[in-house]
Amino acid sequence: MPSFDIVSKTDVHELDNAIAGVRREIETRFDFKGSHCTIERTEDDIAIVADDQTKLNTLHELLRMYTTRRKLEASALDFSKKPERAAGDTLRHVVTVKQGIAQDLAKTIVKSIKDSKMKVQVSIQGDELRVTGKKRDDLQEAIQHVRGMKIEQPLQYVNFRD
Repeated sequence: MPSFDIVSKTDVHELDNAIAGVRREIETRFDFKGSHCTIERTEDDIAIVADDQTKLNTLHELLRMYTTRRKLEASALDFSKKPERAAGDTLRHVVTVKQGIAQDLAKTIVKSIKDSKMKVQVSIQGDELRVTGKKRDDLQEAIQHVRGMKIEQPLQYVNFRD
């Protein structure tokens, strides 16, 4: 029985390369000379420290630009947390890297596929979804349906088996 998995994973090596590019840009740009701006990654978080709000916004744009240059989805970065005051009158912003499909999003995808009356079965397996069906065409139809759902998280369709 053909099947595939819907996952949401971000390549951390490419993300590290993007962060290294942002660091190089900070070192060479004139508007960052003499500032105390840093960016570093810990597990699934990226900590950005900037002198003021304008430099923080510039670092956000640089991070988005370098992630897209490295062929990563910029929507994998969650900027929803508020920046907080840090030592020395600086701002610290923790950006979360989305990994895995959250339970509520998984339930939304499953409900949408079941409501569309496709001939596939969807099961939640941890932080990913497994879609099985009798025909390959049904699975491709399910992929097109999920792509059309306007989900704000990058999804990959992997492990396609006949």
